[in-house]
Amino acid sequence: MDDSGSAQTGSGIYTAPRTDVSQNQGTFRIHFNFPGRAVPGHDDHGYGPLATVVESFMDPGTLIRMHQHRNEEIVSWVPDGVMRHDDRQGNELVTDSEHLLVMNAGSGFWHAEETLADDPPLRMLQIFVRPHSLDLEPGIQHEPIPDQVRNEWRHLLGPDGCDAPLSVRNDVHVSDCRLDAGAATTLPSRPGWDTYCYVFEGAVDVGETAVGYTESALVTDDGDVPVTATEDSTVVAFVIDPDAPVTREGTIGR
Repeated sequence: MDDSGSAQTGSGIYTAPRTDVSQNQGTFRIHFNFPGRAVPGHDDHGYGPLATVVESFMDPGTLIRMHQHRNEEIVSWVPDGVMRHDDRQGNELVTDSEHLLVMNAGSGFWHAEETLADDPPLRMLQIFVRPHSLDLEPGIQHEPIPDQVRNEWRHLLGPDGCDAPLSVRNDVHVSDCRLDAGAATTLPSRPGWDTYCYVFEGAVDVGETAVGYTESALVTDDGDVPVTATEDSTVVAFVIDPDAPVTREGTIGR
């Protein structure tokens, strides 16, 4: 284990505790998870195209005023509650457990986020992907996602041209899974790619490695790796091409 708390616990499996990188803005609080920090000595806080996975909290009645993002792909994953979005393109969108939002910021995209006073407290993930090129055409995707089937992975998004409901402009696939206590599945993978997983709720064993609430694991070995829930759990998995070309000039996800 190094000073960051990351550790290699088995062949090709690196774990990291809950991040200590956070910002507290009162009714809006964020925790930055940096997948590259799972690997001791890794020279990048991100891991290939995946810059950071941000655990975000918004209390009811919170407004994050209109602001700009550039040169990053931002995925808003909301397992419960609602996140309200508006932008300078005239979109007024509600993201919840049945929808996913992707801002392909490109050369520049302005948006605001809000929860109303009678909305429930919100805890979500905002995922920052490094695009393959700078100053791409900006745009936004807001689509319904398939119903979740417990104990099975749900493919949410991937690179342009894949069969997922939404896309980002680099080599990252994102899936989620709600596992019942005692249930097992196989971690999503692709030959030659690596998989980072984040435990949003509960606790699991990745292979023989325990990964608890808000902890993460990076798997760099090929082959099937079992994921077994030691309690009811929600896990998000990111399958990443570590050698994909990336840019590092995003507003947040550098």
